[in-house]
Amino acid sequence: MTHNEKISILDHEHSISLTRQCELIGVSRASAYYQPIINEKDIQIMPLIDKIFTDYPFYGSRRIRYELNQTYQILIARDHVRKLFRIMGIEAIYPKSKPNTSKSNEQHRKYPYLLKGLNIIRSNQVWGTDITYIRLENGWCYLIAFIDWHSRYVISWELSPTLEMPFCLTALDRALKTATPEISNTDQGSHFTSEQFLNPLLSKNVKISMDGRGRCMDNIFTERLWWTVKYENVFLKSYRTIDEATA
Repeated sequence: MTHNEKISILDHEHSISLTRQCELIGVSRASAYYQPIINEKDIQIMPLIDKIFTDYPFYGSRRIRYELNQTYQILIARDHVRKLFRIMGIEAIYPKSKPNTSKSNEQHRKYPYLLKGLNIIRSNQVWGTDITYIRLENGWCYLIAFIDWHSRYVISWELSPTLEMPFCLTALDRALKTATPEISNTDQGSHFTSEQFLNPLLSKNVKISMDGRGRCMDNIFTERLWWTVKYENVFLKSYRTIDEATA
C-alpha cells in the first residue's frame, strides 16, 4: 500500500484516535493534516483546469494536459496535471468504471439508490446534496449545497476552506430547520456515509439514497447547479477570500 493510500483510509470520526490510527498503519500524524504548498504558476493553472473539468468531467489528465496546451498554450507534464488533480480533489468521471469525485470510506455503510424510475412530483420529496470546489485568488474553498429536486431550490449551502466535516453539518442543520425531505440522495463520499451526517436524517425518518459508483448522472440537478455557479459567477469574478465568495 502506498503512502497516499494509507492516508486515504484514515478516519477522523473513528473511535480509535487519529494518532493511534497513524501508528497502526505506519505514517506520521503530521502527514494526516499535510496541506501541499501551491506555487504561483499552479495557482494560475488550476482555475483553467477547473474550467475545462466543469465542461468535461470525464476528461482525465491526458485530455486536460492536451486542452491546456491547445487552448491556453501551457506546456505541462501529465504527472503535474495529476498532482494538481489531487490538490483540487477531483477525478475524472468514467461511467461504469471509475468512482465519483468524492472519496469513499470502505468501512462506512453504503445505502442503495432509490430514485430509479421515481416520479418526483412535489417539493421535499427528494433532496440532492453534493460538494464542489470554488477557486479563490490564492487557493480554493469548498461548497456544499442541498437542493430540492422538484423545485430546483437551494435549501441550504455553506463554504469552507477545508474538507473537514463541520461545514457539512452546519449546512445540514440549517436545511433540516427549513424542512424535512422524504429521501436524501448523495454520492458515496465519506462525508455523506458518516454517522454524523446520516443520524440527523435517520432520526427524522428520512430515507437514504446513494448514487452508485461511476453513475455521474444520478445527481444531475446538483451538477447543473455547479455548472451555473461557476460559469455565471466564479469564472466572471475574482474572489480573494471566502467572505468575498459568500457575499
